[in-house]
Amino acid sequence: MELGQRTKIMGIVNVTPDSFSDGGLFFSTDQAVKQALQLVEEGADILDIGGESTRPFSNPVSESEELDRVIPVIEQLVNRIEVPISIDTMKALVAQKAVAAGATIINDVSALRVDPNMAATAAKCRVPLILMHMKGTPKTMQADPVYDDVIVDIMAFLTEAMRQAVAAGVQRSSILIDPGIGFGKTAAHNLEIIGELNRFLELKSPLLVGASRKMFIRRLVKSSGERDINPLSEDVAQGTQAAIAAAAMNGAHIVRVHDVARTKTTLSVIDAISSA
Repeated sequence: MELGQRTKIMGIVNVTPDSFSDGGLFFSTDQAVKQALQLVEEGADILDIGGESTRPFSNPVSESEELDRVIPVIEQLVNRIEVPISIDTMKALVAQKAVAAGATIINDVSALRVDPNMAATAAKCRVPLILMHMKGTPKTMQADPVYDDVIVDIMAFLTEAMRQAVAAGVQRSSILIDPGIGFGKTAAHNLEIIGELNRFLELKSPLLVGASRKMFIRRLVKSSGERDINPLSEDVAQGTQAAIAAAAMNGAHIVRVHDVARTKTTLSVIDAISSA
């Protein structure tokens, strides 16, 4: 996959009952496979399949439960699609078995911190590795996130994570980075990250951004007096596209989204502007 000519789209398949946006909608294997095929038809360049919710204050699931959720989906998809499959997991064994089943990217939102075997597993599997910044864990990350300088702090975190990965045998050229929108950040932090996203290009790794339907967007577009807004609402969809457009114009190589069709339309214009 060549990155840089246009912004690539990573379509999200949550095989979970409790994800913040679409929890339960694609929880069965058949539902997840159907959704994945639909996303590919709509233009997804990558599928990201996950079996554990990482929404704020969520509880972890067992290794066996996560495997039961994602492996059958990957096995059913691998011979039916041509786009690469990413396994969204913090567990080395899940990553290993997912790659054995046909996944070709490991997406670790803990950036190697949860499972000490993840770096060695990624090196052994010889697949691209996505390292994402998260402050704390999904259970604690939104309690009270504070930074000295959010951009500088995240860049330092990702630099260290990349160093650990390379030390374990991961090829430097196969590492991608994600600043972790919504993972231990306030709304102000998220907006600053997107606005100054091009600073992360200094780290010389492909840049992935996942802002789709996140809380900071919902807070910006909800009506006055509303506590929250339905993540599936039209207002949130439009707000998400605005964030995607800004991320793409500021240097994102890949955007991770729920709505592939709408994103493809947005990026057809944004990428044309960027390359004009």
